[in-house]
Amino acid sequence: MSRLAIINREAKRLKLVRKHARKRAELKKKLSDLSLSADERQALSKKLQKLPRNSSPVRLQNRCRLTGRPHGYYRKFGLSRNKLREAAMRGDVPGLVKASW
Repeated sequence: MSRLAIINREAKRLKLVRKHARKRAELKKKLSDLSLSADERQALSKKLQKLPRNSSPVRLQNRCRLTGRPHGYYRKFGLSRNKLREAAMRGDVPGLVKASW
């Protein structure tokens, strides 16, 4: 199980990403406009850099909903491999069966 502080830090990052998403998207769209002068583009770049570092979606890490484990994460289920196996063995995941051949 991950430390609670790490899970809380990830939640804080997600909150920041959602808060600054619109502003970040607008700045990036303006930056991609090649008709602007170099000075204007540099000013836009500075504005983008002034945003909090943790507001970038690249810094988010997928984590298991139950344990907070960052590795062995299955996006489709939102669980790590360990908890997904346990849930499958209990029959909690519809349509998922253990392979046997």
